Amino acid sequence: MNEGAENEMVAVPPGRVTLSDRRTERSWPVEIAPYRLAAFQVTRALYARITGERPGTSPGDGSPVEGVSWWDAVRFCNALSQRDGFAPAYHFDAEGEGEGIEWDPSADGYRLPTEAEWEHACRAGTSGPRYGPLDEVAWYRGNSHERVHDVGGKRPNPWGLYDMLGNVWEWCWDVYDAEVYGTYRVLRGGGWFDEHWSCRASVRRRSHPTFRVDDVGFRIARSVGG
Repeated sequence: MNEGAENEMVAVPPGRVTLSDRRTERSWPVEIAPYRLAAFQVTRALYARITGERPGTSPGDGSPVEGVSWWDAVRFCNALSQRDGFAPAYHFDAEGEGEGIEWDPSADGYRLPTEAEWEHACRAGTSGPRYGPLDEVAWYRGNSHERVHDVGGKRPNPWGLYDMLGNVWEWCWDVYDAEVYGTYRVLRGGGWFDEHWSCRASVRRRSHPTFRVDDVGFRIARSVGG
């Protein structure tokens, strides 16, 4: 896969999504403005070209980068923005554990999707827990042979987005629950080691923004106008 394909961005239409949390039994609606989202999870090859680093355990360049923290992901977004001549979306005030960072919504650079943007894009106008039969759209424990796979190997959703379910979990911008979990950030999508019930559009997971886990990666977004 060449870099142009790796970095392909899909125009996501505006809409409305209702987020829910099983732990607290809360649900809340969110209005979504149009934006762009990468068709593929960030690959090891693209991450290496931008950062000079190859984290994770997969030997292949075409697999999604994993073993990257939330901080790694937002720094990658800024580095890619600078390379491509866009205004960085993130401003760092200080080194911290999920603090000391501001997102400039007016910037045209790359960024992490919000949790609501992620779920809206994953559903792609569908109403069920998944946008297609799980074995056709996702790598999960039932078919992955307990390893990560190259991006784009399964059928995309109706909007042309690949691996929105399975392969690796994806970092989102949002704090999970500040009162209970502090700076922990949201993960979405399920991964190669997860059972089928974790690979659903509504499932939420959390992790500390400094943690690096072998089934966690990310994909990038850009605000419209960018």
